Amino acid sequence: MNIARRAPALADYVLLVSLAMLFGFSFTLTRIAVLDIPPLSIAAGRLLLAFVMLYPLMRVFGQRMPAPGRVWITIMAAGFFGNALPFSLISWGQVRVEAGLTSIFMAVMPLFTILMAHVVTQDEKLTRWKLAGVLFGLAGVVVLMGVSALNALGDELVRQSAILISAVSYAINALLTRHLTHLPRWSVMTALMFVSCVMLLPVTMLVDQPWQLQPSWQSLSALLALAIGPTVVATVMILIIIGRQGASFLSQINFMVPVFGMLAGVLLLGERLPANAYVALGIILIGIALSRFGMKAGRHPDPNGLVERP
Repeated sequence: MNIARRAPALADYVLLVSLAMLFGFSFTLTRIAVLDIPPLSIAAGRLLLAFVMLYPLMRVFGQRMPAPGRVWITIMAAGFFGNALPFSLISWGQVRVEAGLTSIFMAVMPLFTILMAHVVTQDEKLTRWKLAGVLFGLAGVVVLMGVSALNALGDELVRQSAILISAVSYAINALLTRHLTHLPRWSVMTALMFVSCVMLLPVTMLVDQPWQLQPSWQSLSALLALAIGPTVVATVMILIIIGRQGASFLSQINFMVPVFGMLAGVLLLGERLPANAYVALGIILIGIALSRFGMKAGRHPDPNGLVERP
């Protein structure tokens, strides 16, 4: 018999919502930073700052970078699909693609994740409840951003395709990270930031020539906040969530991020929350509830909190 994961507990949903809040606030922080710093430099800068912060913390906790070996292939792949590629493609795509349509594209990520997880994993198989939950979540994001956001579909086909590729990239990364959760947490986080920097910095130096930039203190503060919250702290939480509940559970975050992105705009930029946001949140919560029901329906009670499948 195969031992499946524990049923999601309140702590798992607290982690998921907290991570969604971090990512949601990153939209506003990026909006502030991009006033003076080019998108590619923002991506490389937040990764470099994250590495500079993580390396001494790793040493304080008595850990080292992973030893040379096959694990570095997975680390490099995760760094590429989880940081270097999507950060670059989203930044480039959003030069012409509106934020609403970008959010809808990124909300497709959970669908990619559960489909790929069904093929490549033994413990995250697709069920009708998972699929229904994803479709409700996607509908909620469309309601949140407004159906009018879809009117621009196809206007910037190449840039929109780049953002859609980013959603697939994040889905691939969620599955790759499953194979890193057994490593010491600070070690693997530092290694991920290191390889991501190595991939992005040369391109950034060539394209942006960041030494010539003169950013304001507001933009620099936003960049530092991006490095601490949506990069360092978020990476810790991603590793914990995937280790506890897997990639499919984590993928639900992309339905909640646009909601918290709008909320961040209200709190930090004085924007007004539209009425459709409340309707969208209700639809998204129904989707998450459906996914949870499907997870519970396929399990049998176990005194240790674990479940077994034949």
